[in-house]
Amino acid sequence: MQQQQQQRRMFTAALLAFIFILAAMGTTEAGKKEKPEKKVKKSDCGEWQWSVCVPTSGDCGLGTREGTRTGAECKQTMKTQRCKIPCNWKKQFGAECKYQFQAWGECDLNTALKTRTGNLKRALHNADCQKIVTISKPCGKLTKPKPQGTTHLKCF
Repeated sequence: MQQQQQQRRMFTAALLAFIFILAAMGTTEAGKKEKPEKKVKKSDCGEWQWSVCVPTSGDCGLGTREGTRTGAECKQTMKTQRCKIPCNWKKQFGAECKYQFQAWGECDLNTALKTRTGNLKRALHNADCQKIVTISKPCGKLTKPKPQGTTHLKCF
């Protein structure tokens, strides 16, 4: 009989401990606030369309570009953004187009020019760039071969 009472007490203690653990877990879960889901703004605004970068002074360096977008309920349809045109880029192909150039070719004796081609490496802000460009430059001083077989005699 005593053994049964002791088993009941053990069972009751274990049951109370289990209930206590469940209650403690319930309060920690209740203490956590559920994060509200971020509201996705459904906008009828179009994508920004950017003009080319216009340098503040000269033909490279810091400048600005204008952006526009369309949409009936857009709060902002125009904005200005600061930009920079690197001064070492080949401006003749567009200041926002960066090319990877090959080595200079051999000098064409008919035109006295040497050429090389460049493949488009990067276009900034959706710039309209040519995929492949070719540039030429003067060959420089051409060395004419000296005639051979003639000897000059010096008279004393």
